[in-house]
Amino acid sequence: MAGKKNRRMHQVKKELKRNKTAAVALIYLIIILLAAIFAFLSPYPPDKVDVVNVLQGPSADHWFGTDELGRDYLTRALYGGRISLTVGILAMLISTGIGVLIGTLSGYFGGWIDNVLMRLVDIISSIPWMILVTVVSIYLTPGLKAIILVIGLFTWMSTARLVRAETLSIKEREYVLYAKSSGQSLSKVIWKHIIPAVFPTLIVAATVSIANAIMMESALSFLGLGIQQPLSSWGSMLQNAQGNLGTAPYMAILPGLLIVLTVYSFNKIGDLLRAIVEPGMSGNK
Repeated sequence: MAGKKNRRMHQVKKELKRNKTAAVALIYLIIILLAAIFAFLSPYPPDKVDVVNVLQGPSADHWFGTDELGRDYLTRALYGGRISLTVGILAMLISTGIGVLIGTLSGYFGGWIDNVLMRLVDIISSIPWMILVTVVSIYLTPGLKAIILVIGLFTWMSTARLVRAETLSIKEREYVLYAKSSGQSLSKVIWKHIIPAVFPTLIVAATVSIANAIMMESALSFLGLGIQQPLSSWGSMLQNAQGNLGTAPYMAILPGLLIVLTVYSFNKIGDLLRAIVEPGMSGNK
């Protein structure tokens, strides 16, 4: 077990040395995560209104200026990072959990169960996500919990398809067939043999899910259906910046850059993990 873990770490280090862009993306994500966690160290409260310093440009006191209420914009962005990353991670956990459940049951049992579950996936996938999520959001009280639930409950379809495909292959392997023939319970076969074999692929899918969730939250908050004041996310900051683009363009630049760089970084980490996982998976088949 320790040897396998060491080999995996060696693969990670090797890929990071080879893929400099992924290494930079990883460093960026660590920095932005730490900055969001320690946002409370900022000397400016995120919600403190200062009418004297409304829409002040970048300066020594306010590195990224102030917003329409005089609040320090960098501080708002750091606290907004907490919200955006929280939405991304928690929505990913919900969608991954549903996707694993549906995909595993569909691939393991096959037959009519597979047909019913996959037709459900096809139906939901055929509806444009923006329309689906927007309609559901209208019937929920806008806020952090609602946006996490909405994104998590309607982004699991690709994970389900991926897990189903993996399960179809894994359930035919000798150790799984032996486990079933030896009388092991269904739950034990799934949790002890199927899920661990699918897990490396899920890690890759999770990074993509986080990036997608951040993009969806940003889009919904930009439309006014996501995070509400006084909370801020990068998407809601973009929405607030619309009315001041002529006089304070920096209000759109900072959250826009953070969204683009964060989503890009998660996608690059997903590519890195895919390069590490796929050779190991092919070696296990």
